[in-house]
Amino acid sequence: MSFLDKTARSFLLSELFGGMWLTIKYMFAKKVTLNYPFEKGPLSPRFRGEHALRRYPNGEERCIACKLCEAICPAQAITIEASSRDDGSRRTTRYDIDMTKCIYCGFCEESCPVDAIVEGPNFEFATETHEELLYNKDKLLSNGEKWESLLAKRIELDLPYR
Repeated sequence: MSFLDKTARSFLLSELFGGMWLTIKYMFAKKVTLNYPFEKGPLSPRFRGEHALRRYPNGEERCIACKLCEAICPAQAITIEASSRDDGSRRTTRYDIDMTKCIYCGFCEESCPVDAIVEGPNFEFATETHEELLYNKDKLLSNGEKWESLLAKRIELDLPYR
């Protein structure tokens, strides 16, 4: 750029007017801001949020107490205790997740052979105390009942996380 070009740009204020034109153009463009608590943006079907335990359509819980999710969890956030039932099958007596330790990696969901533990669509689970983020089996099962239709649809699509 020559000296005369620089001088002409400075004298005619072309950069200033170009910036003003851009500002005016965006003043009348459609706004993209969401009013968050009342409007929510779309969630990806691959989103990993609050955990849930699923049940079979007959109401029986899916978890077979294989403890693969507990073994693979890199944060060691999952604790499982199991016992045998009268028919010889194993079921969990205790299934706890410390959500403050969880890193939402999805390994627990990927390792489960019966799709019992899943990460649901909820990302709004702020609490006032630490104890509220220590999820037990009842809380996880209630989450599963709440979101079963969304969870089943996502698992049916078999969407990978990566």
